[in-house]
Amino acid sequence: MQENEQQKNEVSTATIDTIISQRKDKADKMRAEGIDPYPARIKIEHKIEQVRTNFDALQKEEFAKETVTVAGRMMSRRDMGKASFIDIADGTGRIQVYVRTDQVGADAFKIFKEMSDLSDFVLISGIPFRTRTGELSLKAEKFQIICKAFRPLPEKWHGLKDTETRYRQRYLDLIANSEVKEVFIKRSLIISAIRKKLEELGFIEVETPILQSLAGGANARPFTTHHNALDIDLFMRIAPELFLKRIVVGGIERVFEIGRNFRNEGIDRNHNPEFTMMELYQAYADYNDMMDLTELLIKTAAEKIGSKVNLNFRRAKLFDLIKEYTGLELLQYVETGKMYDQVKHLNLDLPKDASDQKILDQVFDEKVVPHLQEPTFVMDYPAIYSPLTKIKFDQPEIAERFELYINGMEICNAYSELNDPYLQKIRFKQQVEAKKKGDDEAQPYDEDFINALEQGLPPTGGLGIGIDRLVMILTEVESIREVILFPAMRPEC
Repeated sequence: MQENEQQKNEVSTATIDTIISQRKDKADKMRAEGIDPYPARIKIEHKIEQVRTNFDALQKEEFAKETVTVAGRMMSRRDMGKASFIDIADGTGRIQVYVRTDQVGADAFKIFKEMSDLSDFVLISGIPFRTRTGELSLKAEKFQIICKAFRPLPEKWHGLKDTETRYRQRYLDLIANSEVKEVFIKRSLIISAIRKKLEELGFIEVETPILQSLAGGANARPFTTHHNALDIDLFMRIAPELFLKRIVVGGIERVFEIGRNFRNEGIDRNHNPEFTMMELYQAYADYNDMMDLTELLIKTAAEKIGSKVNLNFRRAKLFDLIKEYTGLELLQYVETGKMYDQVKHLNLDLPKDASDQKILDQVFDEKVVPHLQEPTFVMDYPAIYSPLTKIKFDQPEIAERFELYINGMEICNAYSELNDPYLQKIRFKQQVEAKKKGDDEAQPYDEDFINALEQGLPPTGGLGIGIDRLVMILTEVESIREVILFPAMRPEC
């Protein structure tokens, strides 16, 4: 039979319910014959990748002098009377297995022929050899079903393409699409590389609360929940920033956290309401040091996975970029109420009553961001829109803040941290007033954080990198859903 013909026939001639029923019957028959279809303990000696590496030098029709034992999911099957070829796959790779009745024994071959199906997990002990066509294979001496699968493999075998199915049933996506699995392996390596580099630099990894009484540290709309025992509302954190800076106040001068944040916002190719951030704070550093550190961390992660993405970083000021791509000098119009008149000829999709901040954001997003394909540190944002950021001493309308853009997407946000408690009080009060006027993303007044600043926060640089977006860039995929194993989805009707 051609590869996967059994699978195609199964799906085309019977409903899924019928297939499940037939496979359950096979499992029951195995039990009746004293065979456990779900044994608890299995001993394997090699991963498939190891077998491929160790026996790569075998020539055509050459057999190894030793036996190996591997396990994996049965992915394809070609029956030829008293012999069959199957492919099995584990987490490291895939290999062909030659199963023959006089090698595995009549009883084992009967179980193979009558009770095994594609998607079953099987144990194979066999001799590595290379076929006359040059394919490295195993000549089975032992065959055992170690997990009876009731459902068949995805019907669209050469790539499960339905997007909804891929995201809702990620396990099918991982089975059917090897490149998907590779993305998530690389994601793990990226996080590991960042963590290792920070530890080498003397940073201490910590954990801060996910359930918080105040949703601070970023301008975002939070998710709300309720704690029954205390009878209080709590918020899923939108950022760990204010807790991490409290730790620096306490004397741990280099601190970082990699964890989930939650923001009650829309879903698109760049946004998921639950996402992973790496956030760090370094005493006696500023936003220039954070730019240097960002370059180091991203280049380290890229090297770890062999990414070929352009990482030639440049630095440019926000208002210089706006002038470059629009011809407009907009800094002088921030919070004057005259911003709209300056930009209305740009034909932006904006209501006339839009705030100056929303207008500036829209100008930047529509007219500048599409040009930021190479890695660009966009520096020096308006201080009024950066409530947790230190201002430039000689230019108080500007905050020492940057955002990094790569391929037209924001990857990180960082700044020299505001450590003046008096000025931070003013900023918090401005945020409270903004919330009263309808800005549901404005930050609350955090009295305890003010107390911490009054205790003394040394000059500090802070950095937050969106891990999901960084993985998107380094693995060159187009949607954040491709790098989150289980992205947010609307419930099925």
